[in-house]
Amino acid sequence: MVFTLMSMLTLVLLKILMQSSKSGAEGIGLFRTEFLFIDSDHLPTEDEQFESYKAALQALKGKPVTVRTMDIGGDKQLSYWKLPKEDNPFLGYRAIRISLKQDDIFRTQLRALLRASVYGDLWIMFPMIATLQEFRDAKKIYEEERDRLVKNGTKIADNIKLGIMVEIPASAVLADQFAKEVDFFSIGTNDLIQYTMAADRGNDRVSYLYQPYNPAILRLIKHVIESAHNEKKFVAMCGEMAGDPVAVPILMGLGLDEFSMSASSVLPTRSLMKSLKVSDMKELAEKSVNQQTNQQVIDLVKSYQK
Repeated sequence: MVFTLMSMLTLVLLKILMQSSKSGAEGIGLFRTEFLFIDSDHLPTEDEQFESYKAALQALKGKPVTVRTMDIGGDKQLSYWKLPKEDNPFLGYRAIRISLKQDDIFRTQLRALLRASVYGDLWIMFPMIATLQEFRDAKKIYEEERDRLVKNGTKIADNIKLGIMVEIPASAVLADQFAKEVDFFSIGTNDLIQYTMAADRGNDRVSYLYQPYNPAILRLIKHVIESAHNEKKFVAMCGEMAGDPVAVPILMGLGLDEFSMSASSVLPTRSLMKSLKVSDMKELAEKSVNQQTNQQVIDLVKSYQK
């Protein structure tokens, strides 16, 4: 069980790391690097980023740190870098789409991460991946920067993991193909749910459609986990669902490998998981994916909890 790192300011970073250690977290499941960009008045330099990644890796003392590359766009705007105005920015020019288009910024971040990798257990994941070609293009840039650093004599860890966030239905449906090429998946449920249900969870008029237990969502998650395990790959989840007491029993039954949540949720979730039998949760999960509605799944979980 790991926690989600929300802020990148150095003092806040160290405070959060201390809190996570006390809560029994086993690593950082989501290092949101966009805050390095948001909490600055300029594009962070390679050295500035390197120092932040190094600090996190050293503070975790060998525990895994999963770093998400820059996820700017949508509701994450920068005062010093004006992105094109779009009618639907959440489905527009953001995250990996920016990184691949303006790869000088992406390369700077990757170099900083590669340099920091020798200080701990680094996992790198790309956000908003929709197609295999996007992953391949991102990986190619990563490999080019890695090879360039090695040729210059820079030491780089040889155990870096490279994966993707599964938050777009297209990548979830094609998980069996992605699993052949990535080292791991991290399911981003907040976006996966709203994109699958075509409903903005911040819109009160359609918020009823934000249904994390809808069998359609559960079937996508089941497919992602099974696809990864068929290729002996690792599956994490970051998002509110990972610490949701209704969802946790189902996710246990589906075989999710890692639950990433806020530090304050770690102990309650750990306590809940210890009270559950995996064999019972497998039965619950199988029944849940075959329900018809979100409410039926909730009722089913409650019946198991009595």
